[in-house]
Amino acid sequence: MDVYGRMKRPFREMNSVNPLPGKPMTDITQKYKRLLDYIAAKESAAVAFSGGVDSSFLCYAASQALGTKAVAITIVSPMLPKSEIADARKTAEQLGITHVLVEEDGIDGEVAANPHDRCYHCKKIEFSRILAEAKKRGIQTVFDGSNIDDLGDYRPGLKALEELHIASPLREAGLHKNEIRILSKTYNLPTWNKPAFACLASRIPYGEHINREKLSRVEKAEDYLRSLGFIQFRVRSHQNMARIEAAPEERRKFFDEKVLDAVSRTLKSFGFIYVAFELEGYVTGSMNREVSVIENPAL
Repeated sequence: MDVYGRMKRPFREMNSVNPLPGKPMTDITQKYKRLLDYIAAKESAAVAFSGGVDSSFLCYAASQALGTKAVAITIVSPMLPKSEIADARKTAEQLGITHVLVEEDGIDGEVAANPHDRCYHCKKIEFSRILAEAKKRGIQTVFDGSNIDDLGDYRPGLKALEELHIASPLREAGLHKNEIRILSKTYNLPTWNKPAFACLASRIPYGEHINREKLSRVEKAEDYLRSLGFIQFRVRSHQNMARIEAAPEERRKFFDEKVLDAVSRTLKSFGFIYVAFELEGYVTGSMNREVSVIENPAL
């Protein structure tokens, strides 16, 4: 039986369901088996759990491989919206995995300064706390949910994970994001089609100071756009200006004067003075472009 009380489907039966034409399901199921074997070898583990696609799938796999010896740990900080915390609680309950919430009150000085390697400092702090919480429970291994695709972007946080000896089972198994979504759908996980998400600090340009007020303003703006039916988007905060990025296929939703007026009025009520729209739409890691420019001035 799976965590939902349904009969688990053997690997061989999964070949008949292929949500991604052209990608052999046998390849994906072999990776999944490799993932389970990798996790099972650890005997017990804590999963750094944000409630997103990757960490939710990793929690499922850890539960399958380790049973009650797997726990999920979520850092509750100003960087993570309250809606994501609520999703994490709900998903953990559905998965049947023990869920631990660790409160983080402030924003560390180095993180608040928001240098280009902010993610390194943030990950070092948060995963140190997750490690400490895991060790309280007699668990020596901590997993993070990074996948193979994460190696293709500017990810200074990966250095922190390496220094702290955090294991990355999804990368070890060779799983890509689309494969994780396929497996999540196969096992009926509620997060299989959840939009990509990153911490709220990623909405603020490097070098601009981060504080609770700015993060809260972004959180309110994104909650509002979500209430209008937008799915994949970001509200980037540039000092007193909100720059909206919407998925290319969702941009047309803004081509309505009433929508434009309502969005502008509402975001300004949250504290923004100007509201702008990014013409090319949402692009993952768009804030990292300035890092490329600094490292390659000719670009």
